[in-house]
Amino acid sequence: MAVQKAHAPERISQQATAGPDEADLRLDLAASRLFGDFSRARLQKWIRGGELTVDGVQRKPTHRVAAGEVLRISALSDREDVVVPQDIPLHVLYEDDDLLVLDKPSGLVVHPAAGNRDGTLQNALLHYDSSLTAIPRSGIVHRLDKDTSGVMVVARSLRAHTSLVKQLQSRSMSRVYEAVAAGDVRRAGTVDEPIGRHPRDRKRMAVVGGGRPAVTHYRIIQAFRGFTHLEVSLQTGRTHQIRVHLSHLGFPLVGDPVYGGKPRSPKGVNADLLAAVKAFPRQALHARSLRLLHPGDGSERAYHAPLPADMVELLAVLREHAV
Repeated sequence: MAVQKAHAPERISQQATAGPDEADLRLDLAASRLFGDFSRARLQKWIRGGELTVDGVQRKPTHRVAAGEVLRISALSDREDVVVPQDIPLHVLYEDDDLLVLDKPSGLVVHPAAGNRDGTLQNALLHYDSSLTAIPRSGIVHRLDKDTSGVMVVARSLRAHTSLVKQLQSRSMSRVYEAVAAGDVRRAGTVDEPIGRHPRDRKRMAVVGGGRPAVTHYRIIQAFRGFTHLEVSLQTGRTHQIRVHLSHLGFPLVGDPVYGGKPRSPKGVNADLLAAVKAFPRQALHARSLRLLHPGDGSERAYHAPLPADMVELLAVLREHAV
């Protein structure tokens, strides 16, 4: 892939409005939730230096944030903050002056971070459309995990960015996923359990008291012996939400290396089927559809990404061995 040379440090200009979930949190913690591209240590540095303000006023990291306050970053980037354009293929489902709708493949990281400084979706977006440098986070308003595939929307204008962020905050943007879970899910249901950092493993999320509210709805598409094909919809959008909630129910996603636990071998399941399931290389999760209001004309739009080949093949094996 072609990599363009990084320019000198540029000014980072981003802002976000604190919502109910950030109310009464310390400023540094609220900022880390609202500006997920940056480490908490860097945000604290900017807070102390007056480069991250609250309603235009410099505050201490311990300041308690109120809903509706506007957090604004105006800081010079460090070298590691600079995202360079890279010629990485994108599967574009739809585009206009306001929106770019993509089908993200599994294995593609959304944002540069420690361990993935380049080769990300953001690098690809800047190569595809250089004007995205003028949009916060290059237009990325929501994420999919590295190994989750499916539909994502990117803002190509400031009005689109403002509109999409508001739709996400008000939960009016709907997202529907397909998943393959280990275990026999008996009926449709809803998980309403708070999610926060795991108390012992800070790299993982978990259902914890005092976590952020999280609601996941699920229904059965097809049941197999020992496995279930599910449709899952999000009412909220927490980190790893579907993976955490289904694991909490005892139905972890097939192929999930973090929340899957020790692979189980259901009784009576064909050995060839078990081998195929254990060989599945990622969590079996795909963002199938996204529904939103178009920032330009306000019309309701729906975008769909077909199931990728690996999940199609997994489901074919499950059907082949269904009893």
